[in-house]
Amino acid sequence: MPPEGALLESRTLRVEHLGRIDALDKIKALVMLPDGIHVRTEDVSRYFEVSTGVIRQLTVRHRAELAENGMRVLRGSDLRRFHSDMVSLCSADGRESYPQAVTQLTLYTRRAVLNIAMLLRDSDIARCVRTYLLDAEDELRKGYADLDRRVTNVESCLGAVGAALQELGPVLHRMSCRLDSLDRRLDATNKVVAAMGNRLCEMSADINRLDARVDDVVHQLRDLRRGRKRR
Repeated sequence: MPPEGALLESRTLRVEHLGRIDALDKIKALVMLPDGIHVRTEDVSRYFEVSTGVIRQLTVRHRAELAENGMRVLRGSDLRRFHSDMVSLCSADGRESYPQAVTQLTLYTRRAVLNIAMLLRDSDIARCVRTYLLDAEDELRKGYADLDRRVTNVESCLGAVGAALQELGPVLHRMSCRLDSLDRRLDATNKVVAAMGNRLCEMSADINRLDARVDDVVHQLRDLRRGRKRR
């Protein structure tokens, strides 16, 4: 893990961590303006426990980078409109109105405040934020490494399963062949049973015809006996 001071020197490293705005409230509560989106220079200085002059100097040195991350300066009609919106929000929430700038107002988003935390040297709060960011990154990397090990173990198990399936393949093939042979034998048996059924039906018809002939013979014998008795 790089030292927390690395964030002071590397803009690339700072960019990698700008999405972690949750780090601010992990170290200290950041009090926002009534819109819940912005803070003023005074609010930023109170958060980092430094003077407003320190924040203004840092803003001048890194204006372009901070502007990319949400810092903006309001003047004229934009400033009056913003004040009007804030006063309305304060009234709706029952808050006291906040001090209003006269000529211009610099506003910062949480992302911009986090950017300042990675640029501000002489602040214990800023150092804590930087340390938290890097510690969280280190924990995340450890988590990824653990996940990678677990995935590797799963892949190893799958390799063993694959080998077992390869060994099982010939056995399954032989079983399939035996089942096919059994199916053919069953088909042949079904044909024999069907043929036997047909033969039995034919024999039943023959027996019925034989019974009819026997009945005829019995009737004829009876008639002959009756004729003899009459003589």
